[in-house]
Amino acid sequence: MKNIYSVTQVNSYIKNMFAQDFMLSAISVKGEVSNCKYHSSGHIYFTLKDAKGTIACVMFAGNRSGLRFRMEEGQQIVVSGNIDVYERDGKYQMYAKEILLQGSGLLYERFQQLKRELEEMGMFDPTYKQMIPTRVQRLGVVTAPTGAAVQDIISVATRRNPYVQIILYPAIVQGDRAAASIIQGIRAMERHAVDVIIIGRGGGSIEDLWAFNEEEVAKAIFDCPIPIISAVGHETDTTIADYVADLRAPTPSAAAELAITDMRAIQAKLIEYRMTYQRMMHACIVRNRTRAGFFQIKLQFLTPMSQIRERYTYALRLEDRLQGAMQQKILMTRHRLALYMEQMKGLSPIDKLNQGFSYTTDAAGRTLTDIKQVQTGDTVYIRLRHGELQADVTKRMEGEPI
Repeated sequence: MKNIYSVTQVNSYIKNMFAQDFMLSAISVKGEVSNCKYHSSGHIYFTLKDAKGTIACVMFAGNRSGLRFRMEEGQQIVVSGNIDVYERDGKYQMYAKEILLQGSGLLYERFQQLKRELEEMGMFDPTYKQMIPTRVQRLGVVTAPTGAAVQDIISVATRRNPYVQIILYPAIVQGDRAAASIIQGIRAMERHAVDVIIIGRGGGSIEDLWAFNEEEVAKAIFDCPIPIISAVGHETDTTIADYVADLRAPTPSAAAELAITDMRAIQAKLIEYRMTYQRMMHACIVRNRTRAGFFQIKLQFLTPMSQIRERYTYALRLEDRLQGAMQQKILMTRHRLALYMEQMKGLSPIDKLNQGFSYTTDAAGRTLTDIKQVQTGDTVYIRLRHGELQADVTKRMEGEPI
């Protein structure tokens, strides 16, 4: 009796067969994009076809980070991933992990592989990078003799420093002979002993720029004893030469700016330094003049003649103060003497005589103040205002004391 299987069993068996096939687990398929749909979930569903067949494909949202372009109908692409069976529908499809445009896709793989190899060899290590000199007198340029790149380099370099000598090696920068021509240009610049070398060209596709991704060119750049600036393509273009070179410039014009010091900026800086120096010198002169004036005044003050004048002036001030004090003392003494004189007038006998009183003494000149001092018959002398009387006492009349 024949074995009978369910649809699920058959689909599961076929899926297992696909899973065990080594070739289908990691495969790259080229073809034309058809029925491409970007789902709201982030997944991309499309069909890959050629002249005789089609295959359904899907790229899940988690793998889209490596997709460098937006897929459109009719594009020739290379899809890398695995082929498996979707059991529910019983259909096989390709699960894409990487999608590259045909032509550039294979070159990009070669680019990534060479990049990894050279990086492992240490050719990208910053330790080996040479410093770009600040004063470039001889600039070597390895590029095509015609085109915008060389004109941009010459224009920028001349504008920044009209005295720089530019030595151009007319290299082939595209095609089968480009790599050898670029290497010859680097060797020629070494013989001319230039200060720095710019290698590069204008923008283009990865095929156009491929000469700068060759391993021989990378080794020639790495081994060159002269600093090299890589200026290949536009800002978004990146080549192996950019990683190996001592400095990478986004454009040829930028390479010239990095290589050549702007003389106008140096001149402006020198002018600024001169003005700063002049300001500092002026401030220093003013400061020292002020100090000199101070010392001059101090010296004049300390001279013997100045000291004599100062002491003489001080002596005059003291003399004025002494005379003033003496005058004040005399005035005070005179005032006090006047007070004493007024007091004395009240006590003066002579003043009393002027008021009608008399002054009596005995023969010995003793002042008589009491009747008991005189006896009848004694001679007394009476002092009046304008003279003196001599009298004999004939009678005493005692009375109450005054």
